[in-house]
Amino acid sequence: MEAAVFILSLVDCCALIFLSVYFIITLSDLECDYINARACCSKLNKWVIPEMVGQCLSTMLMLVSMHWFIFLLNLPVAAWNIYSCSLCRYAKVPMGNMGVYDPTEIHNRGQLKSHMKEAMIKLGYHLLCFFIYLYSMILALIND
Repeated sequence: MEAAVFILSLVDCCALIFLSVYFIITLSDLECDYINARACCSKLNKWVIPEMVGQCLSTMLMLVSMHWFIFLLNLPVAAWNIYSCSLCRYAKVPMGNMGVYDPTEIHNRGQLKSHMKEAMIKLGYHLLCFFIYLYSMILALIND
């Protein structure tokens, strides 16, 4: 049972790493003017909710399986994803904007740099979690 939890978490973490890399590549393409702002933002807004669901799934798995340290490690990032997708953040978005990533606002006030920084931090976090899940999975398989 414990090994299955970590295998599922590992697969989920791999998907989140892929999404983080996708966000970084798409934002860097926008920064270098390889794609326009509208195409970039529509691509990224599609994946905001699945990223939140993936992170919350991993957090809930750790809560249900009573791995408290890993649950507490996941909780701040899950809370941030929920906040960034929630009505609190959308209330700050002016009417007519596309969502979290908006083509008319992304070049203003350094939003592109802050989105890139957030994606880099998430990538580092997910890589750390990947190795923690991998170690825990191996440990669980050895103990079974």
